[in-house]
Amino acid sequence: MDLSYIKKIIRLVENSDVDEIEIEEEGKKIRVAKHRNSMVNYPIPMPGQYPLPPTPSSGLIPQLEAPASEAKPKPEVHYHEIRSPIVGTFYRAPAPDAESYVEVGQTIKSGDVLCIVEAMKLMNEIESDVDGKVVKILVENGKPVEYNQVLFHVEKS
Repeated sequence: MDLSYIKKIIRLVENSDVDEIEIEEEGKKIRVAKHRNSMVNYPIPMPGQYPLPPTPSSGLIPQLEAPASEAKPKPEVHYHEIRSPIVGTFYRAPAPDAESYVEVGQTIKSGDVLCIVEAMKLMNEIESDVDGKVVKILVENGKPVEYNQVLFHVEKS
C-alpha cells in the first residue's frame, strides 16, 4: 500500500466520527483506530459534604408558566435530505477550476448531479432524487463525509 494512501485514510479517520477502520487489499491489511478518552473522573461527594441543590418542591425555585399566547409552537420546516451513499471526500465541482454543480437557491431536477464524493480514488457523482430548490449545502468543499451524512437540504417543488 502506498504511504500517501495510508496517510489519507488516517486523515479521514481523524476528521470523522469513525473510531476504527480496517482495509485489506492485495493480501495486505491496515487497521487505523483512534480511541477517545470517554472516561471523565468526577469526585464523588461524601454524604453531607455539599448542600443539596434546591428543588422545585422545596419552594426555593420559583415555578414560572409561560403565558398562553407565547406557548404556540412554531411550525417546523422539513426539507428533503440528500445524503452521501459512501464515505469519502466531498467536492462541489468536477475540477478545482470549474464552477460548482449547484448553488444555494438553485432549482434542480431529479437526476441532476449535485456534487462528487471521492472514495478510493474513484469519483462518484451524487445525483438529486427529487425536483426542488437547494436550500442549504451542509458540507465544505474538500472535507471528508461519512456514510449517510446529510449533504444538502432541498425544498421539494
